[in-house]
Amino acid sequence: MSIRARLTSEESRTAALEAARDLLIETGPQAVTLKAVAGRVGRTHANLLHHFGSAAGLQKALAAHMAQTITRVIGTAVMQARPREIAPRAIVDLTFDAFDAEGAGALASWMLLSGNEDALDPIMEAIHRLVDELSAAKPDEPDIPERTLMLTLTALGDSLMGASMAKALGLPRETARERATMNIIASLAFAQSPDVQAAVMRWVAENRPAALSHDATDMHPSPRSG
Repeated sequence: MSIRARLTSEESRTAALEAARDLLIETGPQAVTLKAVAGRVGRTHANLLHHFGSAAGLQKALAAHMAQTITRVIGTAVMQARPREIAPRAIVDLTFDAFDAEGAGALASWMLLSGNEDALDPIMEAIHRLVDELSAAKPDEPDIPERTLMLTLTALGDSLMGASMAKALGLPRETARERATMNIIASLAFAQSPDVQAAVMRWVAENRPAALSHDATDMHPSPRSG
């Protein structure tokens, strides 16, 4: 891909970050170098140095760029959960995919192993902003930070070791996502009255496959006997 000469400095920087993200997904974090990104966008190594300062600077900028995009998507999904427009499993999949298929988990761990100790700062800052926004929008749900912590840690761990751990334990690959979904359902249920809690958990027990699917948007059935 060639960058047109008339792109502004910010547009050129954004194009470089998108190219870096493509390299990350296609090849892995070790491929995210100034030389490789410069080749992708038709710029020189010196031009990339001007924008990011070093390979570590490029990687940190990429982490920040990805974190902003990821948390924006997850935040929208969480906000839609209340009016039942999106299922808890869809929220889980968005988060897990961000760390796995989108490469955020591999990038963060590789940067840490490479000695870039502040590698997680952009991700943590973006998640902190997301939690603050969600807490302000949903004051009746005080457990949002705890829910976000568990979902993020589970997604990060799954992106790094999920496949091998599931295989070693003889479990389906989807097990971690299913357990994370159940945790969200339980958290949402126990923010309600005891009657609603009982109804939701009874519904989940009776409809477990549906409860763990993208289609299970109605997680608050009316309390009823039987």
